[in-house]
Amino acid sequence: MALVGKNSEKNNQNLMQLIRRAHGLVENPDLEKHRQSQDHIGELLGNSKEIQYRPVDIEGMDAEWVSVNRAHMKKYVILHCHGGGYSTGSSIYARTLTSKLASGTSMDVLCFDYRLAPEHPYPAATEDAMKAWNYLMLLGYGARDVIVTGDSAGGNLALSLVLKLKEQERLLPRGIVLMSPWTDLTGEGKTFQTKAEVDPVLDREYIDRMTKAYAPDRDLTDPYISPLYGDFRGFPPVYIQVGENEILLDDSLRLYKNLIKAGVSAHMDRFPGMWHVFQMSPFKRANEAMDKSAEFIYSVCR
Repeated sequence: MALVGKNSEKNNQNLMQLIRRAHGLVENPDLEKHRQSQDHIGELLGNSKEIQYRPVDIEGMDAEWVSVNRAHMKKYVILHCHGGGYSTGSSIYARTLTSKLASGTSMDVLCFDYRLAPEHPYPAATEDAMKAWNYLMLLGYGARDVIVTGDSAGGNLALSLVLKLKEQERLLPRGIVLMSPWTDLTGEGKTFQTKAEVDPVLDREYIDRMTKAYAPDRDLTDPYISPLYGDFRGFPPVYIQVGENEILLDDSLRLYKNLIKAGVSAHMDRFPGMWHVFQMSPFKRANEAMDKSAEFIYSVCR
């Protein structure tokens, strides 16, 4: 048994080194090239013959529908907020997740290209998320027909959207699924220090750069910028997934505690040896995690 454990640990270390190298190839100090690299990754890893991708224009904002090429559920819909530190990412890059969401749930997924920082800092992304939400309402979906999902900064945006809907006293979505959500832009989480050596994807310098681009000269404890500080009373069920080897681990742990304190039906899965938004990767653990997300979505849609 000890030998199996050692082999498993070694395999995981090799995988982490591979992820670190792959991330280094994508990341580029030239923001536009960084964005283009991400789109190439999305096209390479996200496209599937079993999935249909349909572009749509939402009041001048690019978006796309992601659907399975088979009979599937039309009653419910998933609204996905992509990650990328609010400065990068797109619906094309997000295909690494939206394709799995559509396939695993047999539901249509709408992913939208919100405006990015530093060209468009806060509150541009939140305004665009509301535009996507209103588009679904105009199509005839009710709030309770929508599951909101988000990864990394998209997890932040998903929470910000629901906080804004609550502030406006509108009906809230049926459930929320968050993958490695970035919930606290103040960077107060302990795991910024304790996980710095093992995180193959993120570091403090990158997070600080993204924060400065997205919320320059802003109060970082504003709940629409750092949802961790929001009032979650009355929120729908929330499911959180986070890797043990990421500096944003504490962003999920503290969010989960705050949700429970607010009386929200919340569940969190921590994945040993995994990194930031590992669900994007084309391997078994990632697919198992996506299956868990699908199970949660089914459970709240019963």
